[in-house]
Amino acid sequence: MNAPSITTAAQTQAVTRSFDLNAALKDAFKTTLITLGLSIPILAYRTDQAGADLFLTPRWGLVAIVCAIVFGLRLVLHAFTASRAYGKATPSARQATEAVHATPSAFQHVSRFALPMFLGVALFFPLIIYLIQGGLTESRYWVDLGILILTYVMLGWGLNIVVGLAGLLDLGYVAFYAVGAYTYALLSTTFGLSFWICLPLAGILAAFWGMILGFPVLRLRGDYLAIVTLAFGEIIRLVLINWVDVTGGGAGISSIPRATFFGIPFTAGEGGFAQTFGLEFNSMHRMIFFYYLILALALITNFVTMRLRKLPVGRAWEALREDEIACRSLGINTTNTKLTAFAIGAMFGGFAGSFFAVRQGFVSPESFNFLESAIILAIVVLGGMGSQIGVAIAAIVLVGGPEILRNLTFLQSVFGAGFDPNEYRLLLFGIGMVAMMVWRPRGLISEREPSVILKERKAISGSLVKEGHG
Repeated sequence: MNAPSITTAAQTQAVTRSFDLNAALKDAFKTTLITLGLSIPILAYRTDQAGADLFLTPRWGLVAIVCAIVFGLRLVLHAFTASRAYGKATPSARQATEAVHATPSAFQHVSRFALPMFLGVALFFPLIIYLIQGGLTESRYWVDLGILILTYVMLGWGLNIVVGLAGLLDLGYVAFYAVGAYTYALLSTTFGLSFWICLPLAGILAAFWGMILGFPVLRLRGDYLAIVTLAFGEIIRLVLINWVDVTGGGAGISSIPRATFFGIPFTAGEGGFAQTFGLEFNSMHRMIFFYYLILALALITNFVTMRLRKLPVGRAWEALREDEIACRSLGINTTNTKLTAFAIGAMFGGFAGSFFAVRQGFVSPESFNFLESAIILAIVVLGGMGSQIGVAIAAIVLVGGPEILRNLTFLQSVFGAGFDPNEYRLLLFGIGMVAMMVWRPRGLISEREPSVILKERKAISGSLVKEGHG
């Protein structure tokens, strides 16, 4: 027997009339005025330099277009809010007798196949680009972009151990990235050690510094932990700038030796990679090698993380994230738990830093500023804390998105010949962050599979998880 509707006609009529057009127009007009005021110092004028003179070029047409877009979006937001409220206030007649199920959403169904699909595309990405571009040299830009994205995927997976699994907010993760980069740069240029020897040493030293960071913050949580980790990242950067005798100061370290294919250099001469394998010499051989090297490092990071989640230390991280007091009451040593999270996360950051140094051939403190930590943390948060595939998707969007803006030249016909979409990447980044916090506060992938499975494997719905990540 169906239960009667719990919404009366008067309530439904009140909700239907909740969209007040006059109020929506007034609010949209006020929002447009605020946008106009903010646009005057930001968008209204552009500085152009001709020799020693500086000119201001007005762009009121662009300001008018932005204000019109804001006005229309504000009206759409009011209409959407009103329709959503009406839908909530008018449930179906069966709602009172329906059984409640925590059925996984479409995102959760897709996430089961996302990792194999991501792995398949990643493995054959250079071949796909080669076939599309028609040559190795022509595909250099896209392979280099793939290397950059995979680097941030690895960094995101490393930080996901600290933030997503252990629940420790770390704003100084770029410090371990810098330790790994400078470890390889110094050992290779000073002692002549190869990349394959320096790679594990960079991870070990970064893990050591992770433990050094972990000891002072054992009793800190939340905002206080974030402030201390932020200060740690800045301390490392300032040390790199001021310790000129060792790090080279602001000039950095250049002429870093390139990695070899297990002792075979990527040179055109005798004994080089091309001659050894009977290939025609091409500088892209080194780029493709770097691509598969960072892909292997990223997959190792993912494999180790997934294995650790099923071990007692992984379950201790998740218990620490959910409730530290309850974690202590269960007899878990929170000191060791925090230190292992910081050390293992820092180790993978050191691996990524060592790869960064060998790929660039040059390192300097400017490459390890706070913005890098913010981007890596944004990748973890937007992807879904604790979700490996979510972090990978967020890295592709946040790192590959600005590169797509470079190719949107058709927008110049709308906003003017001098319009450069790449200049607005941080603005779009902020808008995307706000949109994610409003519509998907738990991240792109807000569910995960349980670390321990009894009899049947089931996905946990994001609606049943306190913070959406387990």
